Amino acid sequence: MATLEELRLEIDKIDKQIVALYEARMDCCREVGEYKIETGKKVFDRQREREKIARVTDIVQDDFYRKGAVELFEQLMSISRKAQYHLLTERGALGRLPFIEQNELDWKDSRIVYQGTEGAYSQEALIHYFGKDVNSFHVQTFRDAMEAIEEGSADFAVLPIENSTAGAVDQVFDLLVEFENFIVDEIVVPIRHVLAALPGTDERAIERVYSHPQALMQCAKYLDERRGWQQISLANTAVAAKKILEDQNQKQAAICSRYAAELQKLQILDEDINDNPHNSTRFIIVTNQKIFLKNAKKISICFEVAHESGSLYQLLSHFIYNDLNMTKIESRPIEGRPWEYRFFVDFDGNMADPAVKNAIRGLREESRTLKILGNY
Repeated sequence: MATLEELRLEIDKIDKQIVALYEARMDCCREVGEYKIETGKKVFDRQREREKIARVTDIVQDDFYRKGAVELFEQLMSISRKAQYHLLTERGALGRLPFIEQNELDWKDSRIVYQGTEGAYSQEALIHYFGKDVNSFHVQTFRDAMEAIEEGSADFAVLPIENSTAGAVDQVFDLLVEFENFIVDEIVVPIRHVLAALPGTDERAIERVYSHPQALMQCAKYLDERRGWQQISLANTAVAAKKILEDQNQKQAAICSRYAAELQKLQILDEDINDNPHNSTRFIIVTNQKIFLKNAKKISICFEVAHESGSLYQLLSHFIYNDLNMTKIESRPIEGRPWEYRFFVDFDGNMADPAVKNAIRGLREESRTLKILGNY
């Protein structure tokens, strides 16, 4: 029997042959890429790859080796595709992405829409981003806001997309897919809940507290210490503050923002009652124009993959190959297709970068659907 050292030397010898064959294969793949550029053929040929895998499985006899061979050749073909996409980039054959670069957002004379009512955190985000002296209005639902910018009654919308405690705002993700509206920027607003009531209210007299369900959840520890209070959910924190003013009942209180409390002229009984003092919400700025800022650093996309083993892995490999840092991934069920999902991904980059164009080209060819939600 050969010694371990002898076996390792034999493996090293075989590996040198594999490397040489790999380089020869990639040289041949580059020539294939040149041919596809000349003829306008697509890089990804799913049927050809399936036929190739079938031939490989016919050659290998051992069942375990066969499975490994399939994985090996899937990787070889994946690397081949990426090399061909890179070649397309070098030859300038990728074309332009359908987004127009701008130096800055021009919102002079624009109308801004937000969901909720006066005093909502969305309005606070709007003021932080656009300032107080803008023409703004509010609507009841997220869909209403998306429809307003799609039809042109508003130029920009401010929508919550993610909370650091409660997670993603699923409805907004779904609406970004449904509407031809795009993210152009974002702003993170600290969420600092207060307990507010009518002036002169004694906290010991409170029997009911109103707020948005997430706000109640975010103040669970505070409310656990006041078990006698009935917790009642409303559409948002600003509506809760408005209800306290309208009802004129000193047995009621609202969990809302300081801004909402001051707007309704309520007395703040307690501040910073969040369980998490670092709670914050990320808001996106959305418009119906396909534009991005010159200094944009983040890209949001969504895509669907084939419902088969390894399909998500193959798509995510485009970020690795192009040295792009993926910062977030979310999944949402696809309506009408049980147990299939649409994926939402954020990654660092600018749509003017060749690496980004290269990755998006590969993602577009190899996914069922791909939508660029924005570069900001």
